[in-house]
Amino acid sequence: MVAEGVAVTGWDETERLAALAATGILDTPTEPAFDDIVRIASLVCHAPIAVVNFVADTRQWFKAEVGLGARETPLNVSICAKALLTDGLTVVHDLTRDTRFDANPLVTGDPNLRFYAGARVDSPEGLPLGTVCVLDYAPRPEGLSSEQRQTLEALARQVKAQLAIRTQARALSDSEARFRAIADSMPQMVWSTQPDGFHDYYNARWYEFTGAPAGSTDGEGWNGMFHPEDQDRAWAKWRHCLATGEPYEIEYRLRHHSGEYRWTLGRALPIRDAEGRIQRWFGTCTDIDAAKRTAQERELISHELSHRIKNIFSVISGLISLSGRREPAHRQFADALRERVAALGRAHDFVRPHSERSRAEHVDTTAFTLLDELFAPYAQGHPGRFVMTGDDLAVDDRAATPLALVFHELATNAAKYGALSTEHGRVEITGRKTDQTYVLTWTERGGPPVPPDPGPPGFGTTLSQISVEGQLGGRLQRRWAPEGLEVVVEAPIDAFTRATPRIGS
Repeated sequence: MVAEGVAVTGWDETERLAALAATGILDTPTEPAFDDIVRIASLVCHAPIAVVNFVADTRQWFKAEVGLGARETPLNVSICAKALLTDGLTVVHDLTRDTRFDANPLVTGDPNLRFYAGARVDSPEGLPLGTVCVLDYAPRPEGLSSEQRQTLEALARQVKAQLAIRTQARALSDSEARFRAIADSMPQMVWSTQPDGFHDYYNARWYEFTGAPAGSTDGEGWNGMFHPEDQDRAWAKWRHCLATGEPYEIEYRLRHHSGEYRWTLGRALPIRDAEGRIQRWFGTCTDIDAAKRTAQERELISHELSHRIKNIFSVISGLISLSGRREPAHRQFADALRERVAALGRAHDFVRPHSERSRAEHVDTTAFTLLDELFAPYAQGHPGRFVMTGDDLAVDDRAATPLALVFHELATNAAKYGALSTEHGRVEITGRKTDQTYVLTWTERGGPPVPPDPGPPGFGTTLSQISVEGQLGGRLQRRWAPEGLEVVVEAPIDAFTRATPRIGS
């Protein structure tokens, strides 16, 4: 037998050359991994020559070789170029007796090659790129043993694996380069850490902002860049997120290269693998100092305005009282008006901006807590007069004023004519929250009988209707049941609070 192998064709040469170029292997320096492959091939096959080669458009290039002493040869003298046409392993027992090679200068002249065996190296798509081959100066009628064949084919698979590793490494390098280019073009400072929180990457913006030398804030050095008053808080938040995997978000003062500390919003999210394990953390720091200072100035102005508004309520109440005393005939109307103004004042005080000192004296503003504050004068000495059940809802100044008007009017009328005018009467307020609306139901029980037709609405009733429909965009319904008045206030949930986006979001 002169040669072994099954001839195979069917690929496009342009596609094959493109696949070879995509590996980036051509004209690269020698590497130990490939050098080991040719040494093993030479030793196992007892061959003086062994090469890992790739067939380009005009040349045959050797990534590694033993016994040849060259890095490439012209394509017209390449034996491996013919081997590419054969699938799997090609074995030529005597090159002088094979018409494909008997006129090859490497066979007819120096170095007088006689034996060839090569295992093809394919791309992932099955396109032939080169071979792992051995050559000898003497013919081998017996060819290769089974062990030698298996070894040569295994070494070809190792070359294929090495190419895959190189491709992945290049893709990773390209990806990192793109990431760095994108990160360095961002206005935010970008950073990344290992799963345990060890900082090992900052973009250019971080170093521009802080003026810190490159690498000086790696590891745990970043915390030293924070204001001393913020360091413990930032550390505690970061450790908590590392332990729980929760998103990291915190505001702190970061030292600028000018030496001043500027307010910064820090955020980070974990990147997880398919099993949910954290692989890395990626985060940003956004300079919010200007926005923070503007917000502080607005808060200061808001406090001042709120204080002045509260004084105005007091002045108006005093003027109403004075007018009522001077005009006894209007005393009842003046008292009712003063109570409405007082209700508005209490509602305003409940939702007005507070300082850090006064904030501790106030609970979170919700519909129930607001109403509880308004009903306090009516419940003195009568525990259980007001019962609030169901869903509560956060409210702010947008809803506080109309709610105060409506429910103060209801409480006042209940005290005069309804459930609160009797010893054992009570009022039940029920909250119900749906996906889009919030409903408050006022139900009086234990009061005097309610006439089926109370007559035309008074000023207070009209004012309540206008408040709900005009300010809350909702509706107010009354039902004069024999056992007591029932009032339903329904409005969109969004009407109870203002949309206030956070700084930096």
